[in-house]
Amino acid sequence: MTHIAVLGSTNMDLVTYVEKAPQRGETVTGRDFRTIPGGKGANQAIAAARAGATVSMIGAVGNDGFGTRLRSTLEHSGVTTDHLRTIEGPSGTAHIVVDDEGGNAIVVIPGANGTVDHLAPGDEGLIASADALLLQLEIPLAAVLAGAQTARAHGVRTILTPAPAQPLPPELLATTDLLVPNEHEAATLTGRSDPFAAGAALLDRVPRVVITLGAAGSVYLTRDAEPLAVPAPQVTAVDSTGAGDTYVGALAVALGEERPIREAMTWAATAAALSVQREGASASMPYRSEIEARYTS
Repeated sequence: MTHIAVLGSTNMDLVTYVEKAPQRGETVTGRDFRTIPGGKGANQAIAAARAGATVSMIGAVGNDGFGTRLRSTLEHSGVTTDHLRTIEGPSGTAHIVVDDEGGNAIVVIPGANGTVDHLAPGDEGLIASADALLLQLEIPLAAVLAGAQTARAHGVRTILTPAPAQPLPPELLATTDLLVPNEHEAATLTGRSDPFAAGAALLDRVPRVVITLGAAGSVYLTRDAEPLAVPAPQVTAVDSTGAGDTYVGALAVALGEERPIREAMTWAATAAALSVQREGASASMPYRSEIEARYTS
């Protein structure tokens, strides 16, 4: 089995469901509220584990009730949490408003994630033993860079999701094998709204890019081949929270299994399409059997 290490965030998602999200200064009545384990790191770890990989999580939770539940959820999904630290203080939280069209707006409070600013003893060995390291930007950049440099030193593929979007140091990009932004993140990083133009600009900094476009699919760009556009299955979205993380986790598994890039992207898009038809982030992520049942090459 493919072994994937994930260095990133764990959050408890505090999700409110509304017909229409409120504007500034406006109060609306919601129809439901749920607490759902999430965080981009944990989401990608769960997505990869459910898609069939052996997955290890590196990060931190607080010594509160949320932390206990976050760890339990990861373990229940098959993710190894030996390198998930418990620190004094609160776990990270994400405050999410989901409208009836499946769109969302999110405020993240780092909590314990903010303490993950370095690799702890044993983390380097874990990363070195993996086939791929998944990274995001919900923990301090110092740790993301340390993880990427460690992976590069040991010949481990690095897959970076640049979210939340922010300027990225050249030394991080220099150790990134595959960058996976969504179209908004790609535009923020390059100043170009067209995904192909944005991807071309990003190839000056990284060797390979996959830009996710939601219902419009995804595009792949590399320095030595023509761009590749892959459509997404057409479904009715209920909640898009975690769809991008589902895509990345499934993509990492497919690439670890040495599937061709078009097949890997189609398989990942199938997983993401299944997830948006369900509420929640980690709770919506499909298992390998579900992906295979819906996948068409």
